Amino acid sequence: MQNLVDKFRDFFKMEPVAAAQAPGRLEVLGNHTDYNEGFVLSCAVGQSTVCTLTPVEGSVCWIRDFRDNRDMTFDLADIDAPPPRNGSRYVIGMLRELRARGFVPRAFYAGIESTVPLSAGMSSSAALELSCGLAVAAAFGMELDMQEWARAGQGVENNYLGLRTGLLDQFSSLFGKSNNMIMSDFRTVEVTGTLPMPDGYVFVVINSMKKHHLVDSDYNVRRQDCENAAAKLASAFPGVSTLRDVTPDMLAEARSLLSWREFRRAQHVVGECARVKAAAELLAEGDLRSFGRLLFESHDSSRMNFENSTAELDTLIDLARTTPGCLGARLSGGGFGGITIHLVRKNRAADYAEKICSAYKQKTGINAESFICSIGDGACAWIF
Repeated sequence: MQNLVDKFRDFFKMEPVAAAQAPGRLEVLGNHTDYNEGFVLSCAVGQSTVCTLTPVEGSVCWIRDFRDNRDMTFDLADIDAPPPRNGSRYVIGMLRELRARGFVPRAFYAGIESTVPLSAGMSSSAALELSCGLAVAAAFGMELDMQEWARAGQGVENNYLGLRTGLLDQFSSLFGKSNNMIMSDFRTVEVTGTLPMPDGYVFVVINSMKKHHLVDSDYNVRRQDCENAAAKLASAFPGVSTLRDVTPDMLAEARSLLSWREFRRAQHVVGECARVKAAAELLAEGDLRSFGRLLFESHDSSRMNFENSTAELDTLIDLARTTPGCLGARLSGGGFGGITIHLVRKNRAADYAEKICSAYKQKTGINAESFICSIGDGACAWIF
């Protein structure tokens, strides 16, 4: 933070008034369950986006991205225009969401830094939305509760960018707890519990380097498949409103009501909700091997049922199955590229990451990015 404050001061020749930090996240289990009102096991990570900000006169906002010294500017008079192609669209979207909640947008200069990998499936977009939004709120004296901040971030994706995402990314970034995974229920929209990261184990993150662009993917199609399946299942089971309400037995009984694609999509979501519940029990019992198997099962379902994996992601998971020291691995996030997470012993993590990346390079010719992921606290803001 001090480094960013110094850069802000040197570049803008003014003092920042407020700052905020929002972490990226890992989806541990519960793939595409959030918008089906299901259950997710996730965590905030040590990598975060930081924003410093000061109000200015006029209507032009200026954002300096100190990662690559790129400048983004926009006029508040134009925030109802179509989204720009650069990262300012996430900030503009957040201003629109705050305006919908009673805030009158005012001009500011902001500086940002981030250690969250871009387009990797660790939710760099939510980290940017929330860090800038929280800094704006701190500078201009606006208050929202945490659930409403999550909905505002989701609104950026849904209402401005046209991506029908759920609340997982924002929820994990806001409610993360150091060294703990969080259990979330997206029907009641609350954190239902925390599960300590097992002693001596870490998540190694391996980035496939296939860019993860949800806006350009089949994400919305997947969501529509889930909604279509739920609507058909509701005709046989009146208590069903989303796939969260469906059990494996119900799905098997009503198989003939669904197209083959709808059935596979539903099978994935129903299975993921069950895996999240099983994970909580296994972690409480200290059964890490069985927990690890759930990660592999989740990836297999993503590959076969939800079809949101890629050849690169599958290669990384195949390598994980045959590399000593890994208890389980899967794609993490929306899929269609991005990262995989690998549960390994902490004292073997660096060696494991090196072996996986070397083997991946041999098989694909791609230099993968890897890092050992710490589990951090959720977002926060302050005034200088």
